[in-house]
Order: sequence, then structure tokens, then C-alpha cells
Amino acid sequence: MSRICELTGKGRQVGNNVSHANNKTKRTFLPNLQNVTLLSDSLETGVRLRVSTHGLRSVEHNGGLDNWLVKTSDDKLSLRCRRLKRDIVKKRAAATVAA
Repeated sequence: MSRICELTGKGRQVGNNVSHANNKTKRTFLPNLQNVTLLSDSLETGVRLRVSTHGLRSVEHNGGLDNWLVKTSDDKLSLRCRRLKRDIVKKRAAATVAA
């Protein structure tokens, strides 16, 4: 399983460990990923995603999963989130037509 946030696309970064003697060895910096269940208001279900804590804060700041997905471009999202976004947009469009 790759260490990439499904919402923001944040992945691992590469850098150096630097010793006191200034020796440099390669290392990786991994994102803080959490398995969370986010509630979708439009679909009225919970969605299990692997999200970084930064992404989780962004979702809360934007007012929930639905608003975050609608505002975010598709190139940052995983395939699963793009499908979820498509379903949410369809559901919202059907709700506005019915109202």
C-alpha cells in the first residue's frame, strides 16, 4: 500500500540525515496518514479514506467532504475520490432539478 494521501496527493519526500560529523545518508519523510471515515452529506454515507492530517484539517476547514471534493481539482485526487466526487456532483444536480 502506497503512502499517499487520497485527498491531497501528499506523498513521501526524500532528504538526508546529517550527522554531527556532517555525513549525509538518504532517508524518507513519510506523511502522517490516518484511516478515517468521513461522512458525505449528499450521499448520506460514511466513506473510509486514508488521509493525511493536513488533508483532514483542510476538509474540516472547507465545511465537510462534499465541499472539499467539489472545490478540489481532479489531478490531486485519487481514482476512488474522483469517482466519489462524480457521484456527489450527480446527486447535487439531481437535488437542484427536483427542488
